[in-house]
Formats: sequence, C-alpha cells, structure tokens
Amino acid sequence: MPVKPSEKRLKISSKQLKALKKRIKKKKLRDDDYELLQGLTETVECLNQALAEKETSIGRLCKYLLGAPTETAKNLLKDGAKKQQEKKPKKRKGHGRKPAADYTGAARVAIQHPVLIAGNLCPGCEKGKVYELALPSVFVHITGDAPLKATVFERSRLRCNLCGEIYTPELPVDIGDKKHDESAAAMLGLLKYGCGLPLHRLEKLQSNLGHPLPASTQWDILNASAMILAPVHDGLINFAAQGELIHNDDTTMKVLSFLKEPDPQSTRKGIFTSGIVSKWQDHQIALFMTGNRHAGENLTEVLKHRATGLAPPIQMCDAASRNASKNFETILVNCLTHARRNFAELVDRFPDDCAYVIEQLGKVYHHDAIVKEQGLSDDYRLLYHQQHSGPVMADLKSWCSQQIDEKIVEPNSGLGKAINYMLKRWDNLIGFLKIAGAPLDNNLCERALKHAILHRKNALFYKTQRGAQVGDLFMSLIHTCQLSGVNPLDYLTWLLKNAKELEKSPQKYMPWHHERSP
Repeated sequence: MPVKPSEKRLKISSKQLKALKKRIKKKKLRDDDYELLQGLTETVECLNQALAEKETSIGRLCKYLLGAPTETAKNLLKDGAKKQQEKKPKKRKGHGRKPAADYTGAARVAIQHPVLIAGNLCPGCEKGKVYELALPSVFVHITGDAPLKATVFERSRLRCNLCGEIYTPELPVDIGDKKHDESAAAMLGLLKYGCGLPLHRLEKLQSNLGHPLPASTQWDILNASAMILAPVHDGLINFAAQGELIHNDDTTMKVLSFLKEPDPQSTRKGIFTSGIVSKWQDHQIALFMTGNRHAGENLTEVLKHRATGLAPPIQMCDAASRNASKNFETILVNCLTHARRNFAELVDRFPDDCAYVIEQLGKVYHHDAIVKEQGLSDDYRLLYHQQHSGPVMADLKSWCSQQIDEKIVEPNSGLGKAINYMLKRWDNLIGFLKIAGAPLDNNLCERALKHAILHRKNALFYKTQRGAQVGDLFMSLIHTCQLSGVNPLDYLTWLLKNAKELEKSPQKYMPWHHERSP
C-alpha cells in the first residue's frame, strides 16, 4: 500500500536536528522526540517511494549511481545470485589477451629459419634430423600510425632548354589523379558513424600526427561518397522490406535545422532516429532513419517496398503505440525485457515479489539459450519453449492475476503497475510460445540504436537534414556489415571503387555478396 504522509507538516531546523542526533547518540531521548522521529521516518519512507516510481527519473538515476549497474539477476538479486553461482560451474578466468587469429586485418609475414630447413641434421645433438611443425611460432607486433595517412609524391621535372617543353613522370597506376583515395572516404565513414568520432576531433588528431585533414574537407568527402552509395542503401531498404522478422524502435536525436526552421506542415517538435533490423532469409539488415517521424511511421515507409502476396512479417518492438505500423499488417510481438525491467526497477521496494518474476523469466531465457546452443530450427525451438517455458509463463500469469484479483498488491503502486503492464500485453509477450521464429525481446534493435546514441553523445547533433541522411546511410551500411560478419572498411572501399557498376546493379553489391572476414 502507498504510504500516506502525516497531515501535520513536519518542521525542524538544523539546530533541532543536530540536538536530536546528540540525544540519540547519548541515548537520552525526550518524550517529544518520539513524535519527531515518527515524522522523519514517514518522510524518508515517502521519499523512498517517490524515487522508486517508474515516472520519477531521479529514482532511476539514484539506482544507476548507487544500485546495481546492470539489470542482470546476479546484480539485482543477492540471494538469487548466490543460488546461480552454486548451480553454474565457475569458468576459468582468462588472461584477457587477444589470439593472433583475431587480427584478421593484419599483414602476415612468413619468416624462415636463416640456416636450417626440414631434413637437415640437428645442430644440437648432431644425430637427429629436424622437421617442420604444423603450427608456426606466432608473434604480434603493433605499430601506431595516423587513421588517414598522406603520401607526398615528388616527381622530377625536366625542361628542354630549346623549346621549353616540360617532362614529368606519371603517377603510379593505382594512385590515379584523385587526392583522396576511396579507402580514405571509407575510413572517414567508419570513424565518424561507426565509432562516433566527431570530425573536429579527427581534424585535431590528424593535425597532431602531421597529416592535416580539415573537418570541412572531411564532410565534403563523406557527402560525395554518400551520393555514390545511395543506390546500395536503397537496395538495403528493398531487401529489408521483404523480411520475415522485423525489429524496430527509436531514440531521440537533434537536427539543428529542424529546431531553427520547424516543418510548417507538422505540429510535432520531437526528432528521432529510428532503428530497424530486418531478418531476410539468412541475412540481417540494419536501417537508420532520422527525422520527425516515429519508428512505426518509418516502418510504414519501408514496408511500402514489400512485395505483394507475402505473408505479414513478425514485428518485435516494445509496447509503445508509436512503434506499430498503421497502414500495414504485422504479427505484433512485444519485448519481454521491457516487462522485466519494470520489476528490476522495483526490486529494492518489493524484493520477494520482484525476485520471483525475475527468476521465472530467467528460466525462459535459460531455455532459449539451450535452443541457440543446440542450433535448433524455428519449429523445434517453438516446441521446446511450449514444453519447457509454457508452464513457467502459465505459473507467472496465474501469480500476477492472483496479486491483482485478491488485492494482495495495490494496483496504483509501482508493483501493481508493473504487473498490470504484463497482464494487459500478455498475448503479445508470449509470442515465442505461439509463433515459430518469434524472439523473446527487442535487444537486437536496441543494440543497433547504440550507434545513433554513440553519435549523439559525441557529436551532440546533426547540423542539417542532409547531414542526418548521410549519417543514416553510413550507419545502415556499417552495422549491416557487422551483422553479416563483413569488414566495413573493406566493404565501403569496394563499393566506392566500383561506383559505376553498383549504380547499374546495386543488388549485386549487398554486404553479404562481399567476401566475409575470416
């Protein structure tokens, strides 16, 4: 039940509070101190309840600063963490070093023994013969260099003393007449939109390393490259529209031109970056769209390219109404992590109740991990969840209904709201028990949106709508490469070097057509 503060307002000065602390320390309380302590106790309880409410951002901030840094059961539940540690065998702590196989972009240099070859007499014992081992001795050597490296070609010039003709040697064939190589444009896009490095910060870094590249020049390169890559981005949108499973969500963003000159045809002031991750066949496609449209409206724009006759796709998102498409039919499934988060935020106030919900949902995620580990198909995964997770979710629903129906929990309290959130959206939350291929949560899209959030944290805003379009294009291509296991730098360079061909047939230049990283 919510705590009702006393109608009598508590008034206490700093002097009175100090005097009370001294009397408590000496254990010499007066009769009127008990009324004062009761008022202070009620005040602390009311403040604690206010901070715990979902709508109070201060409560979330305090929990982030003082409570568990993540929402894992290990950090949220003390007793539950001990039980989990007892059940799970402890893994051997690694040394943190990267194996040589992880350096996929590194040059490989083979070094042969300067004297010995296989079959030679052993110089140690002078009796046996040496043979070559299957695995070489590996040493990784890392050097530092500028992200964008300039090379100055000084060509000698010869002039005829009679006619004045000047003869200058040609540049190397692979250089051509371009000042900025395609790989430079690809690196700029990866640093800016893949790693969140602002252009002015990169300008300072390049200047310090003796390879100056002004921020204005960087933007000109990115803008020109985006025009070349536009057909491939359009192709990604077309393939994403055919997906069998589509995740979507959005996050806030700033575009200065929208703030200075709002769209006269729209009353909406908010600006968002929508993230869409579509699973089509064996490929995952990431799209980013920045503007004053919500995720559901951007999903509508994507689904306009969907081929007629295809079955409605499965749509995974949170329960916000703005995520749904109003013009196209989808099989809506809601995120289980969002429902769990409501209880994770209240675990300090309702430890036993929240622990029960978190542990029940933990069993479901454990079953899903087993399915992924065994590599079961979508149909077998559905049967496995129905057999193992179905009873767990049925017990959880029965418990939630009991709390509300028998008035064990106040409906307007934080716990009551968290329970009602689940009950109202129950059918959409258990989509993984009814639909083959339906995921448990929207974490895939939320991880994708971290690219936009990283840009927002470092660059703070886009200056113009064109800047937002360039950012969306590069983020879409880079994250799709990451989802496909393709090196983004190699892929973007490959596209820019084949600009004429990709304009004619962009569908042949999708990330999954590029050679995957080993």
